[in-house]
Amino acid sequence: MRIMGIDYGDARVGVAVSDLLGITAQGVGTIRNKGSKQLMAELIPIIDEYAPETIVIGLPRNMDGSEGFRAEATYKFADRLREIYDGDIEFTDERLTTVGAARYLNMTDTRGKKRKGVIDTVSACIILENYMRKKNI
Repeated sequence: MRIMGIDYGDARVGVAVSDLLGITAQGVGTIRNKGSKQLMAELIPIIDEYAPETIVIGLPRNMDGSEGFRAEATYKFADRLREIYDGDIEFTDERLTTVGAARYLNMTDTRGKKRKGVIDTVSACIILENYMRKKNI
């Protein structure tokens, strides 16, 4: 049973998948978000390759737990994703995942263009790991 984690953003979308046993999350990569049509076209082969049972999308919340305009954009992304994927789509709180990803990249001394290219993938891994931990997978 594979699970896919997605960190959706206006500029980039990070993607991660669980291993077949659902123990670890591995980064798949980051997709530049150049519009819904192209984004879905780039997600289709990834979804086909990994065949996830569930896709978990990080839901941005304000620190007080409320949902703002970023959450609305994420819900719209999920609606578009449902057009190409018929499995379960769930949301999980993504507060502070980018902060966690930045800390990890600081510890690994990842800087410059390489950092920009992987921070969303690392965030997707954290989103997926948090979801699996919460679900006790």
